Amino acid sequence: MKTYFITGTDTDAGKTFVSATLLHKAGQLGYKTLAHKPVAAGCEQTEEGLRNNDATTLIEAMSEEMDYEQVNPIALEPAIAPHIAAAEKGMPLSVSRLNGFARGLMMGKADLLLIEGAGGWKVPLGPRETLADLAISLKQPVILVVGMKLGCINHALLTAEAIRRDGLELAGWVANHIDPDMSRYQENLYTLNKMLPAPLLAEIPYIEGSSWQQAAEHFPEGAVHHLLGNTQK
Repeated sequence: MKTYFITGTDTDAGKTFVSATLLHKAGQLGYKTLAHKPVAAGCEQTEEGLRNNDATTLIEAMSEEMDYEQVNPIALEPAIAPHIAAAEKGMPLSVSRLNGFARGLMMGKADLLLIEGAGGWKVPLGPRETLADLAISLKQPVILVVGMKLGCINHALLTAEAIRRDGLELAGWVANHIDPDMSRYQENLYTLNKMLPAPLLAEIPYIEGSSWQQAAEHFPEGAVHHLLGNTQK
């Protein structure tokens, strides 16, 4: 199984949207897909328990069936930083615990597993650990979602530098056009393409009301096959 850790330039970069897009596209191409969001804040109380919109989106987009708790084992109600929400609930977060959840899924029989972080690369889990430490412990390549807006170049370059400094492979990046009023979009895209030390996997345009199912039309088949290590399909 190919596993990738999905991170973003910041909280609103569109990690879940891009993850769902990639999962859906891979499923269309005949791959079996799974997703995992180890920690999610901003969950709502339901009859089944706490549920997070990002996690339910991933469940809808992936091809294989899993219980909600396997996809999102740590669900926190307040829409605040996860380590603060967890501390208020008396539920300390740790890399070792989250690593165990993820490793269990990595033993599955799907073709692709996406593990989605929360916020950006260095979101804290506690006073000493961050989600980057989880990615480091898993030793899997990283896909960076760049929210295309003013300031994205600096955020993307700093994040890419941090990923590589932490000893992980930046497998590629996705340009997700989140600001329809962004000035000099093409110039920014060109600069990122020249300066980021990884291939541009897909460019997701801004389309008002667009769904991840529609966005999958903009994720090249070749990029998906490349990520899955399959050049024959």
